[in-house]
Amino acid sequence: MDRRTMIKGAGASVGLGLGMAMSARSYARIKGANDRLRVAIVGVNGRGQAHMSAFSKVANVDITHFCDVDSAVLAKRAAEFAAKGHPAPKTESDYRRLFASKAVDIVTVATPDHWHAKLAIDAMKTGHHVYCEKPIGIAPAEGEAMIAAQKSTGRRLQVGNQQRSSPETRQLLALIQGGELGDVYEAQTWYANDRKSIGQGQMVEPPANLNWDMWQGPRPRAAYRSNLVPYNWHWFWQYGTGEICNNAMHELDVARWLMGLTYPTRVEASGAKRFHRGDDWEMYDSLALALNFDKDRVIRWNGQSCNAMLTYGRGRGVLLLGTKGSAVVDRNGFELYDLAGKSVRQVVAAASSETTGTVGEGVLDVYHAGNLVDVIRGKAPTLNSPIVEGHISTTLCHLGNMAYRTNSVLEVDPATGKPMSAEAMKLWSVTYEPGWEVKA
Repeated sequence: MDRRTMIKGAGASVGLGLGMAMSARSYARIKGANDRLRVAIVGVNGRGQAHMSAFSKVANVDITHFCDVDSAVLAKRAAEFAAKGHPAPKTESDYRRLFASKAVDIVTVATPDHWHAKLAIDAMKTGHHVYCEKPIGIAPAEGEAMIAAQKSTGRRLQVGNQQRSSPETRQLLALIQGGELGDVYEAQTWYANDRKSIGQGQMVEPPANLNWDMWQGPRPRAAYRSNLVPYNWHWFWQYGTGEICNNAMHELDVARWLMGLTYPTRVEASGAKRFHRGDDWEMYDSLALALNFDKDRVIRWNGQSCNAMLTYGRGRGVLLLGTKGSAVVDRNGFELYDLAGKSVRQVVAAASSETTGTVGEGVLDVYHAGNLVDVIRGKAPTLNSPIVEGHISTTLCHLGNMAYRTNSVLEVDPATGKPMSAEAMKLWSVTYEPGWEVKA
């Protein structure tokens, strides 16, 4: 073969190669193994659409319920889903009624960030398995509460880092563990987009179709702002966690997974708001993050929310630098290079996944949903992205925000991920609306 070879990725079927199958006899002994699993999608505008698409493609699974605080969006998504030939889902505006009914087996969480931990914990406490979008919470303390709730309930909780279910990325992991790149000492990660101005919002009455009180949920009550819903909440500290948690989460997770890392020892973040300076966006839109680990290893992230200049022809991805070679990996495959920078192998995914769109739909969602279903049924031994791993990767992102917001370089306890800074530790948790606290 030529030195440069093109290899089509695996992954033609959900779960193939992602876990060891049990024998038919042991599988049959599992209570309810042959039952169809019922899924409820909570949060159906945006990423929730990818959840609908993914779980509808997993065998022996029915999507039975949609839940959202916006009645217009809820009705629209239910009609669209039925129009595709699926049984019409039942709709619910209050998740508490949905959870109390015991009508579903799996709850997927695709709401704004400030709702993730509360919904996941309440779902597990009422006996449901959970697929939860990243970031798992608005502060690290919420991740700790989710870990405790998962342990006490024994429910399965899959974090939405769907690239961990990529057959191609898992193939690269095996190559790295086999010494293909030598010692991987650095990862450079990036995200680039061309987000537009969110303008200047007005304090007005919320639209009649939106339950504003329920939308706020765990967060202290505030006036409705006209440019906040459905997406721009990402850029307000009251509800969002910035581009780091919104998108760096994926690449930082892949980088530390492939490098075999957990928490850093030092975190530095340098950023600013460089675009649309007259609008209401509260955070950085450009940020450089450096996470230093033991043995002089480092993971970097370059986030450009409003400058879509590609890196290695990609809007997002990971470059791994090793003592024997390098690799560039994204959701749709990877490429290996020798030390001279010459490409020696390219692996392309059999089916593609969206990279920088707000819905982010693709085959990796199907694989990831399938892995959760397989674990619930006993067909796979472990989740590809369990809550403990999701918490570590989310904490890396929160540490970046802490360093930015305190304008300091953080020294971090690598055993716990906690910064050795009293000022930064003020951001380890958040305050809640009374009666809506997030706790295990």
